[in-house]
Amino acid sequence: MAIIEPVPSDGPRRRLRVLNPATLEPLGEFDCANAEDVHAAVERARKAQTEWAALSFEQRARYMWRLLDIFVERQDEVIDAVMRETGKPRTEAIGMEVFTCCDAITYYAKNAGKFLAPEKRRIHGLMGFAKKLRLVYRPLGVVGLVTPWNGPIVMAVNPTVQALMAGNAVVHKPSEVTPFSAQLFERFLQDAGLPANLYQVIQGDGEAGAALVEAGVDKVAFTGSVATGRKVAEACGRNLIPCTLELGGKDAMLVCADADLDRAAQGAVLGSCMNTGHYCCGTERIYVVDEVYDEFLGKVVEQARELRQGAEGEFDVGAIFWDKQLDIIERHMEDARAKGAKVLVGGRRNPELEGLFYEPTVVVNVSHEMQLMTEETFGPIAAIMKVKDEEEAIRLANDSDYGLSGNVWTTDTEKGFRIAQRIETGGVCVNDMTLTYGIPEAPFGGRKASGVGQINGAHGIRGYCHAQPIIADRKGKGDIQGGYPYTRKSEEGMQRLIRILWGKTPIGRWLS
Repeated sequence: MAIIEPVPSDGPRRRLRVLNPATLEPLGEFDCANAEDVHAAVERARKAQTEWAALSFEQRARYMWRLLDIFVERQDEVIDAVMRETGKPRTEAIGMEVFTCCDAITYYAKNAGKFLAPEKRRIHGLMGFAKKLRLVYRPLGVVGLVTPWNGPIVMAVNPTVQALMAGNAVVHKPSEVTPFSAQLFERFLQDAGLPANLYQVIQGDGEAGAALVEAGVDKVAFTGSVATGRKVAEACGRNLIPCTLELGGKDAMLVCADADLDRAAQGAVLGSCMNTGHYCCGTERIYVVDEVYDEFLGKVVEQARELRQGAEGEFDVGAIFWDKQLDIIERHMEDARAKGAKVLVGGRRNPELEGLFYEPTVVVNVSHEMQLMTEETFGPIAAIMKVKDEEEAIRLANDSDYGLSGNVWTTDTEKGFRIAQRIETGGVCVNDMTLTYGIPEAPFGGRKASGVGQINGAHGIRGYCHAQPIIADRKGKGDIQGGYPYTRKSEEGMQRLIRILWGKTPIGRWLS
């Protein structure tokens, strides 16, 4: 059963109904914005942004502190909304959608002014004696934000707070799978007193997202599939606007012979099954060196069998958020079985639950001939492959079109750092499942097909600005050096200066 379905509409816009993936009960309906709606939202945002950009960082932060208070006081609203739309466990709704949001709001409200303060930069060489350089961070204007369904609140809050604190307005197109979480966040910002039209939600499917990219925004921040990301990149290139693209991954886990196997097994199960596997940095490939393979596998199987799957009460693994993702999971598993993979735990839809549930799964005898090891599965599956040694693990980890993140497990932390630096991916964790996105100081972004650009931290918030250099002459009076008229004498003088600075004497090199 599809959890998004068209329904009759009284007006000119298409109307969609959304179902709860865990219970298959209707959640509500919404109208899809058309191109005219999207353009109108962008124009409203542009008008609102001018006054917002004129505020100080402290003034902008006051709204963020009020937003933080609302998140703390009304966190049950967030938890309930997310669980209804996704079917994820309450613990994950709290950790991903409340705790992480509160942390991000605090971090950028507190640090944006420092990250974006005007900077005096030293000019090297002789020019430094004559000129002064100042770098100022100017907001881009209107940011078009397109977010996915796997983290409907946090994926809206984190970029929005950065863009707002940098002085921009935001027009946000959430996933049609989780439309109502974005509406809740919009109400929170309204209740925090944010000026009208600085953050607007436009609902719809891919058509609305495409319209937003073409609506004259000044940047697009997109998280989603590789196929859609390519289209976004092409449109942004044609329109000559910047974009950041976070396009998912196929993260590898490397288990060394000296790993703490109890901890590594916990990391494998959590990294594969957290958020029902719907996590862009989820562990999708596990490479274990031969000498500890059997012991490690036994621990993973034991832990996976203890996982509780459900829709209410206390449970560890929830529903598959979207029926289309369930189709992909089943296709990958069918391909793996046909090519010799062996399922030790799970490997099917859960027959005891009504909604879209796929059992937590452990599968072995896998290879890179299988879709399960090469394409993004995005499901609660621990796919484990035996390797000869760490070198083979590194080679296989790099044998992927993706490069978002990964993790290395060894009791020798320095060795872990060395191995991490050889993995061709955006970020790596040692002795932990991938948690880079939740650490604001760490730039987050992928390589290869996993995306373009990085977000978070000082680097990320500066991505919502134009770094404008302003250069001033120290004196500001008298003749301009090197000005007209050009003469042979001035040319000869310039050539002599070149020989003095960079010839036999090291003056120019020293000044640099």
